Amino acid sequence: MSLFNVYPRFAITPTHAEGAYVFDENEQKYLDLYGGHGVISIGHSHPHYVEKIQQQVAKIGFYSNSIQMPLQEELAKKIQQLSGYQNHELFFCNSGAEANENALKIASFFTGKKKIIAFKNSFHGRTAASLNVTDNAKLSAPLNVDNFPVEFLSLNNEEAVLSAFKNDDVAAVIVEGIQGVGGLDMPTEDFLKFLKQTCEKHQALLILDEIQSGYGRSGKFFAHQYANIEADLVTMAKGMGNGFPVAGVLIHPKIKAQFGMLGTTFGGNHLACAAGLAVLEVIEKENLLENAIAIGAFAKEEFAKIPQVKQVKGKGLMLGVEFDFPIKELRIQLLEEHNIFTGASANPNLLRILPPLTIQQKEILQFTNALKSLLS
Repeated sequence: MSLFNVYPRFAITPTHAEGAYVFDENEQKYLDLYGGHGVISIGHSHPHYVEKIQQQVAKIGFYSNSIQMPLQEELAKKIQQLSGYQNHELFFCNSGAEANENALKIASFFTGKKKIIAFKNSFHGRTAASLNVTDNAKLSAPLNVDNFPVEFLSLNNEEAVLSAFKNDDVAAVIVEGIQGVGGLDMPTEDFLKFLKQTCEKHQALLILDEIQSGYGRSGKFFAHQYANIEADLVTMAKGMGNGFPVAGVLIHPKIKAQFGMLGTTFGGNHLACAAGLAVLEVIEKENLLENAIAIGAFAKEEFAKIPQVKQVKGKGLMLGVEFDFPIKELRIQLLEEHNIFTGASANPNLLRILPPLTIQQKEILQFTNALKSLLS
């Protein structure tokens, strides 16, 4: 049976990986600055992570929600400790799309309303009840999702938001802390504060999609925390498990749980929780939020030395390097001539950089020196 061919794939067969590097069957070494859409938060094969997973497999392996599981409580307490969200509750699920689906359902249940406000070039998942609203037609066009009418606005446009609220029929506003596949645009701090105030005024919920920009990638635990606001619902995934599928929704205490309100098959299983705990323990022990800030600043300084770089978007180690030309061929050259993986986005001129939070200056210099060589 052949694979359903929806992904363009490089002719490389990885066999093992360590830190920021991936190796193929010929022991060729590749610098990984993309990490599978940002899922590799603490580096490939981190020894503490590997040990935690192996210990859990030896104990019980994989089980889910019909029994009491202390690991779920332990992970919830660790997220509470490191995230700054002291009073929210946690619902486990499997992926970012599922996290956003559940956040939208909670908003509708709580407010009794249906309308959702989202923003152009955002991306909130690929499944039927999540929102995929990039302008790239190949990813999908705006649509009504699961009976939720969705209004798509330009980011940082306060007037448009006020107009969308005029009938008081909005259940929620959903916004990414930093846009991912859409091209690394960000809501300003003032705009996030405005969204918070407007949602409170109109009894709507503010959903912060931190699936890609969360878990320390921006230098804060969540990117929206630069604005000193607290969201009603926070969705998270990707970097939570360092490659193991795990996701969650942080839920404001004003929203009361009921049996049967939400459901999941694999969410919060033992292996997912072991992976999630290992990630947080490494982030804390190795001061990876501070490293994200320091290395992100160093990277921006190095990118500024390259004349063809138009601007650098993002924060911490969630960066978009925008050139004055399409980067498709440049990505191929980086891989084939310099053995460096990078990412793309809906912006054809933007290289997306999502390295492990453990990355150091020498790896950044390896990348910028390769860019200079190719562009000289």
